[in-house]
Amino acid sequence: MTKHDTLRKKLQELLKEKESNDLEFKSAKGGFPHSFWETYSSFANTHGGAIVFGIKEKDNQFFLDGLTEEQVEKYKRDFFNAMHNKEKVNIPLLKEDDVQVEEIEDVYFLFFYVPRVDRSLRPVYCGLDPYTGTYRRDIEGDYHCTREEVNSMFADANLTNPVDGRILKNYGKKDLDSNSIKQYRRRFEQWNPEHVWNALSEDEFLEKINVFRRERETGEYGLTYAGLLMFGTYSAIMDANPNFFPDYQEIQDVKERWVNRICPDGNWESNLFQFYSKVLPILQNFLPKPFVLEDSQRKTETPAHIAIREAFANALVHADYTENASLNIYKYPNKIVFSNPGIMLVSLKQYYKGGESVCRNKYLQTMFTFLGSAEKAGSGADKIVHGWEKNNWKRPFIEEKTKPNKVVLTMSMEFDEKDNIVLKEDNIVLKEDNIVLKEDNIVLGSDNIALQEDNIALKKKRISKEELREIILGYCTQWRSVEEISNFVGKKKSYIGNIVLPQLLDALEKKYDVPHHPKQQYRVKE
Repeated sequence: MTKHDTLRKKLQELLKEKESNDLEFKSAKGGFPHSFWETYSSFANTHGGAIVFGIKEKDNQFFLDGLTEEQVEKYKRDFFNAMHNKEKVNIPLLKEDDVQVEEIEDVYFLFFYVPRVDRSLRPVYCGLDPYTGTYRRDIEGDYHCTREEVNSMFADANLTNPVDGRILKNYGKKDLDSNSIKQYRRRFEQWNPEHVWNALSEDEFLEKINVFRRERETGEYGLTYAGLLMFGTYSAIMDANPNFFPDYQEIQDVKERWVNRICPDGNWESNLFQFYSKVLPILQNFLPKPFVLEDSQRKTETPAHIAIREAFANALVHADYTENASLNIYKYPNKIVFSNPGIMLVSLKQYYKGGESVCRNKYLQTMFTFLGSAEKAGSGADKIVHGWEKNNWKRPFIEEKTKPNKVVLTMSMEFDEKDNIVLKEDNIVLKEDNIVLKEDNIVLGSDNIALQEDNIALKKKRISKEELREIILGYCTQWRSVEEISNFVGKKKSYIGNIVLPQLLDALEKKYDVPHHPKQQYRVKE
């Protein structure tokens, strides 16, 4: 093994220990890098990551500074002194064990593990001015946040006064659509037939669900932003938010335009309740078992229908309606994509783990909760994942995009081979009685499924490195992402991406010649 390979392996092991989501190498030959604090800010405000002093990477090759132990120890002291200086950064985030000196092949490096911060601490910025010192991370690296992005972070950090609860001046009941309110009340009564609020007058009912509210500290009373978004006339909503544009598109082919579209076109009052009411039945009827309504009451639901309902409601209640971006729902022949403006308020790990309710628009969330959507217990993501797994479809995939900021949830309806095939001695058994192959006998379940040898992932409890290599190379005859490969072989994404794939670059080629490209894919070299 060459010195270069030894270094790469050691770096991967160190980064794996901290589960770093991103990585930045910085040369420190000429002193403490000035760009460090920009990356510190961008990592903290995005997904976290690791900053490594003493190495520069270019075209997948390492160029070493050759730092001494004395140099890296000095940089470590300089960092902790500067981190507590408000003129450098507003929040000290790192502890002693987050900054590590490492020696590899007689060369010294300094590792900084920057965590993703809770929304209550955002924005993390360098210098004294948040509008000039706040950064986030995208494909190209650190970028300076706009004033609007910084204001959104401040709004998200205000846990006691969410944006959708603010009282709008010079707005009132005249700005609401009466038909939307009546339809909502009918749905409320159907979902909550014994609720005491059913006996209230309309004005009293609207106060209970916070369409109208009184500010306790000031005594101010009026229409809330949530109430306007949920039940407002489109003209009134546009006066308050010119960027508001909920958009549903049905696309038959990725190369074609939409074949069906629901968006503000003047033919309906384009508030959130009407958008939800029009689009949800279309999405649920798209599923294998049709969703049936009788007198506006659901007749039957499968876990997949519940998953779609939760995903749709989540997109509406977690959207940042102050962003200059629209809310989009796309329905393709094999997947549904929910794209809402804003950034995630929890980490991806927290999202999939569930159990923690963090909502940007808590008043909108309450309104949808009374319709059976938008769980407050943090179980919405659980229902989304569970509903898809019950149908043996690929796990829903969520990602953040920038410029504009968007959270995109993709729910593929393609068969997930990894989760449905188990290798048992010399026999292959597919779960849920779909297909059983035993010796020379083939038993088909209710669905006819054609098996191809190249499309079956064999899942074992133990597998050698040589076997893993052959399986990956056999799978990567076309471009594959790290997630696809990890799902196929049944191994953790971090292990495959940080440890296994770098050791296979003698046989695999990368699609993007950019270090740590978030959309990186691999294919066997020709």
